[in-house]
Amino acid sequence: MVETGVATRRFTGHRARLELSAAQADKAETQAHAARGLWNLLHAWWQMMPREKRTLAHADAAIREGRKEIHWLGALPAQAAQQVLKAYARAWQNHWAGRAGAPKYKHRSRSPLSVDIPQGAHLQVVRVHRRWGMASIPKIGRVRFRWTRELPVGRRAGQDRRITGARLIRDALGWHLAFRVQACVPTPPPHPGPAVGIDLGVTVPLALSDGTVFRHGPWLTVPEQAKLLRLQRRAAHRRSHHAPGLPPSRRLGRTYDQIATLRAKAKRRALDWQHKTTTTIAATYSTVVVEDLAIANMVRSARGTKDTPGTNVAQKAGLNRVIHGEAWGRTVALLSYKTDRSGGALFRVAPQGTSQRCSACGHTTRGSRESQAVFVCKNPECGWAGNADHNASRNVLHLYRIGLVAVPAAGRAVVRRARRVKPVVAR
Repeated sequence: MVETGVATRRFTGHRARLELSAAQADKAETQAHAARGLWNLLHAWWQMMPREKRTLAHADAAIREGRKEIHWLGALPAQAAQQVLKAYARAWQNHWAGRAGAPKYKHRSRSPLSVDIPQGAHLQVVRVHRRWGMASIPKIGRVRFRWTRELPVGRRAGQDRRITGARLIRDALGWHLAFRVQACVPTPPPHPGPAVGIDLGVTVPLALSDGTVFRHGPWLTVPEQAKLLRLQRRAAHRRSHHAPGLPPSRRLGRTYDQIATLRAKAKRRALDWQHKTTTTIAATYSTVVVEDLAIANMVRSARGTKDTPGTNVAQKAGLNRVIHGEAWGRTVALLSYKTDRSGGALFRVAPQGTSQRCSACGHTTRGSRESQAVFVCKNPECGWAGNADHNASRNVLHLYRIGLVAVPAAGRAVVRRARRVKPVVAR
């Protein structure tokens, strides 16, 4: 454990909206497509080469030769091309370590456009106005961005806090510049707050063991929901007259862009609510306990196969959409680093039985959870009644207090062992 007061280096991110001219936007898009194309070429080269040739040195040599022979690769700066290679190698390392799937081909219409700027000194960030700043992007020039957060520039910059790089990103709401800021932050003292258990749900997003409840409304207003439904129907109508296998028409593409803009706006609002909520929880409690949910298994389709079709497919699909909308995994990820920065800690416990077990007597009796919100213990010696989500969150905290904080297997707590990490050179 690091002693209190010792400074540690941490990387934080700040995303700023860019104000690009038409020519600058075209250059940025050209660079992003070149980076995506380089990834695809690198992926094809990796699969084609024998195992002993799949090394970073051979891949770097192939990229240098490709930049001489393929003219559109010249639009991508050399350091950005090196970052594509590093990202591809890191993707394989994560796959070999069991943290992610294998790298795949990046489709033009389904892959986000991004270009990495690894050198922070090349950005030459300055503040020109209370609301605007300027930065230099290689092969694009000086661009303006919205100044919404203090950045270490000028006299504020130093070895303790400085910009180490950035990433140029385009989403449905336009072009953005995500800065990487390195700072020396003192290790916080231990948090003096209490421990709390959290039950993640759909009707009640966050229910805490002390009775606190965090709710939110719909991410889109009623007119925005009506507009989204109208656009989805329009896209379905135009798609029905579109030949399969061909790229979408301009009209259909514009409709898709409008749908993506509304969904991106909803995602921004959801992320804002999650950040504010998790910040409040991390500042209030010293120990946060959540369920180790297998979300990927929970959102599997109930469609089944042709021989054994599923039941209640539409209802299950609707539930899956709601679970995806709540983004439980992102909430836990935000809580993880925010509790660490505030001097607290986050623990995960097994989710089995937390909704059926009575938090007062500890017995699990069939039919105790009468509805989504009502829990009445059927144990004749207990009879405790209360909110079902509150009961589940109390059970989550109880599992932490008795020491069951590991991932269970076959009904008992065990320690999960990491897979063996493969070397950088492919097999």
